[in-house]
Amino acid sequence: MSKNILEVSNLQILDSLTGKKLVHDSTFQLAHGSCLGIVGESGSGKSLTCRAISRLNKAGLRQSGGIRLGEVQLAELSEREMRNIRGRQICMIVQNGMRAFDPSSVIGVHLRETLTRHFGWSRAEIITRMKASMESVMLKDPISVMNSYPHQLSGGMLQRVMIALALVMEPDVIIADEPTTALDTLSQFEVIEQFVQLRARIGSSVIFVTHDLGIVRKIADEVIVMKDGIIVEQGPTHDIFARPKHEYTRCLVSTRAALNQHFKEIMGGVSHTDC
Repeated sequence: MSKNILEVSNLQILDSLTGKKLVHDSTFQLAHGSCLGIVGESGSGKSLTCRAISRLNKAGLRQSGGIRLGEVQLAELSEREMRNIRGRQICMIVQNGMRAFDPSSVIGVHLRETLTRHFGWSRAEIITRMKASMESVMLKDPISVMNSYPHQLSGGMLQRVMIALALVMEPDVIIADEPTTALDTLSQFEVIEQFVQLRARIGSSVIFVTHDLGIVRKIADEVIVMKDGIIVEQGPTHDIFARPKHEYTRCLVSTRAALNQHFKEIMGGVSHTDC
């Protein structure tokens, strides 16, 4: 068996209308049980790359290249077959929790539809499993949460619901697309801790997309740096932070260090830099 659960080869994403290439020949691997961080500024192609893996980009975008999940080439699957892959084998946790749920239905409806489609469980079993999972990610009163509409829950709570669902689904790969961007600092910290525990509990491999280098340094084993749709650098997290090779990566790391230093200075802390 390959040591990689996911292999992306020469991925290209093209805007069919303008002919502009948005992602250029990206090649990378995700090892079993590891966490791959993808970093870069807005518009660098991070989210397009993640959605391409699940074949969720808009119809106007054309993609080519190989994407292999285990022994399966995803490009060769029909849309119906891909629907069976999504959620069960590849679970996406998106930036804005509101977009993950139908605003006209309570949260529990989405959970039941998803779990019934993939596992065929009864309503009672779904409630039991989701209640235990939601409690494990520190969601109070899970039944009340399941009976709530998305707009009645905070962003942090919606992220926890998606993490709880992933715990129950136990997918091979979890793709988290900037899941902390819309959260306040405390919620960000709590959600990151839940991701750490999620990975430890079910052994899923994780792709974590973010512009926050601090998060990447905390949870990622490997890092990909993207700029203008191109992977400019990739390697072990420690090497990327300690010895960045590309000018853009050095800029990201030094900017992070400067911000960290400034924060310590205004808070009256120590003067050395530790980004």
